[in-house]
Amino acid sequence: MTDFSQIHQPVLLERCVELIAPALQQPNAVAVDCTLGLAGHTIAFLKAAPLATVIGIDRDAEALGKASERIAQEGLADRFVPVHAAFDEFDQVLAEQGIDQVQAVFMDLGLSSLQIDERERGFSYAHDAPLDMRMDVSQTLTAQDVLATYDVDQLTRIFKEYGEERFARPIAKRIVHERDQQPLTTSAQLTELVDEVIPRSKRSGGNPAKRVFQALRIEVNGELDKLARTLPQIALHLAVGGHLAVESYHSLEDRTVKNFMAKGLRVDAPADMPVVAPDMQPFFKALVKGAVKADEQEIAHNPRSASVRLRAVELVRPVPQRWRKAFEEESREVVRTQHARHHSHARRG
Repeated sequence: MTDFSQIHQPVLLERCVELIAPALQQPNAVAVDCTLGLAGHTIAFLKAAPLATVIGIDRDAEALGKASERIAQEGLADRFVPVHAAFDEFDQVLAEQGIDQVQAVFMDLGLSSLQIDERERGFSYAHDAPLDMRMDVSQTLTAQDVLATYDVDQLTRIFKEYGEERFARPIAKRIVHERDQQPLTTSAQLTELVDEVIPRSKRSGGNPAKRVFQALRIEVNGELDKLARTLPQIALHLAVGGHLAVESYHSLEDRTVKNFMAKGLRVDAPADMPVVAPDMQPFFKALVKGAVKADEQEIAHNPRSASVRLRAVELVRPVPQRWRKAFEEESREVVRTQHARHHSHARRG
């Protein structure tokens, strides 16, 4: 039996339960935890909503197995459904379960404790490990592949766009130069390279490689594409009165979530329209003001919570037809973009 006593406390756990559990108090209620990890949030939801079932999605098979074991130890397995999938397969997951609508959906977009603590996964710049960074180890693309095959422009784009790194191009040029001498295969090599490129007078604190590692992780796992594809699917399957809560850990994720939720929080009519038709009224209601942040006490106890932004909405009426069509199209467009990226990588490989 695995000892789970040393697992890190999930970020903003009590607040997340306050936002999700009220939507799960009716018989046969269903919640989806799109980012199961080691099940800290899911266990809390199951305990706070004794009539509910939680579908737990994770693309990491090892995490899914450990989470299932942990939930069984808690005596909650009869109300838990584990699913090995990426969360952008939301439509398919529900279809396979014979479910059309759910009462709550939760997403914690940070790395799980398992991914952080297992050094050989290569997610952290704090430990020397192979440059892997795959959340689903069955996929082929790794961080090492990105560094070995992307050209200067492509590397510059991901470091600038996904890492918001000021020195994206100098770092990209140095990577291309260095890999001609020897392959970049470990986190220590990459950390040392970035340390040499970024001037000490221009650093903002913390490890200078942090942004580069973040950018590589996002690229390898297609995180922003998957998030943009998933949110519309969630809206189309959320029951009226259903709650959606999302924890983000960097500005790109938070901006994606904020912009998506804003579509349903505002009146869908010109500002000068004297009377707003019912179908133009907002279909989301904000459950929190802006974004919830961790307080000093939580940050001291759990440093990972320092960058969290928690946003939550309730679906107050069916999604209007115009927005249903828009959400369906958004999902299809992101799929086309993903396919184009994957084919491009296959040609480079």
